[in-house]
Amino acid sequence: LTGVLDDCLCDIESIDDFNTFKIFPKIQKLQERDYFRYYKVNLKRPCPFWADDGHCSIKDCHVEPCPESKIPVGIKAGSSNKYSKAANNSKELEDCEQANKLGAVNSTLSNQSKEAFIDWARYDDSQDHFCELDDERSPDAQYVDLLLNPERYTGYKGPSAWRVWNSIYEENCFKPRSVYRPLNPLAPSRGGDDGESFYTWLEGLCLEKRVFYNLISGLHASINLHLCANYLLEETWGKPRWGPNVKEFTRRFDPIETKGEGPRRLKNLYFLYLIELRALSKVAPYFERSVVDLYTGNGHEDAESKALLLDIFRDTKSFHMHFDEKSMFAGDKKGAKSLKEEFRLHFKNISRIMDCVGCDKCRLWGKLQTQGLGTALKILFSEKEIQSLPENSPSKGFQLTRQEIVALVNAFGRLSTSIRELQNFKVLLQQTR
Repeated sequence: LTGVLDDCLCDIESIDDFNTFKIFPKIQKLQERDYFRYYKVNLKRPCPFWADDGHCSIKDCHVEPCPESKIPVGIKAGSSNKYSKAANNSKELEDCEQANKLGAVNSTLSNQSKEAFIDWARYDDSQDHFCELDDERSPDAQYVDLLLNPERYTGYKGPSAWRVWNSIYEENCFKPRSVYRPLNPLAPSRGGDDGESFYTWLEGLCLEKRVFYNLISGLHASINLHLCANYLLEETWGKPRWGPNVKEFTRRFDPIETKGEGPRRLKNLYFLYLIELRALSKVAPYFERSVVDLYTGNGHEDAESKALLLDIFRDTKSFHMHFDEKSMFAGDKKGAKSLKEEFRLHFKNISRIMDCVGCDKCRLWGKLQTQGLGTALKILFSEKEIQSLPENSPSKGFQLTRQEIVALVNAFGRLSTSIRELQNFKVLLQQTR
């Protein structure tokens, strides 16, 4: 991939360099900090659109909470316990890891963490724009440690997975049913049509609707890249080995195997990266205020986390080829308002479709990345409210919940990882030729 992206004045090489040398190392560090690693999610919400066709039975899909009795005493007591290291090396921890199996979602928390989350909740003020948020007070909502549950290939595929993406594209991308998305296995046979009629239709759309499609396609490409980069390569004696799968990457993105579709998908990944990068630079004033703490109860860690986040904001502002969202919804006021509301409702619907994903691991990361993008859109359409924020008091006009902040940072972290993994695949492909 080279050259300038559609609908913005930015070239791919500039994004690669900026991401590799400035953003990727810092966002990786930020995601490891306590404030950003615990995400509250309800993985038991029923699918609102069709009868549940059964959950994925592969062990990598499962959520297997660790029983309270198995949580090592050192973790329960927190860092104040002088025996915490010894406790962490105890047999109890091994039992706990065994119970979690290969990729099970680990929702265990220490008592100290639970107290911190209660404090976090007091700092949150819920205001939902583009996403349907999980009710954090629901008994089914649980905190998940994202570092213990990395996004990777679980084996979840087939009709259930296709139905989710098909519903997103066919019913929520402003698309007439007569125009088929290229390489959609659920669409009826199209004879000699190689999908070009789809792109003729797409180019005829207004900028906003074209952007909407590109964002969803970019999210799909990014998720596929994560699965190719973190693939179960072999499992010998119960020891799994995860890593990049060049064959799978080629199947999903090679120009010949995808009839030219792969490069388009990857360009949309870069476009999505630019949109979320723009949102981060726009939301900086919200976090620069002294009233905003990334509160975990550990003052030293909180100060370090905020300093690192502000450092990333400085980098995002230094990037000189941002997407200009002012060109969006710039028509007559009445038409623009109606289109923006349509845009918002379509995206909100997509966030609800994520509750139809049959694999819990995939559902977790699908919900998080969708919510991250929804939060980015909310930021881009709240510029005036962000600019008029009071310095020393919470804002009534614009507010982010902790859930939205965690989703925003981790979703952008996933895109940054995707672009980094793409560089790795370029090297691997050259080695195999």
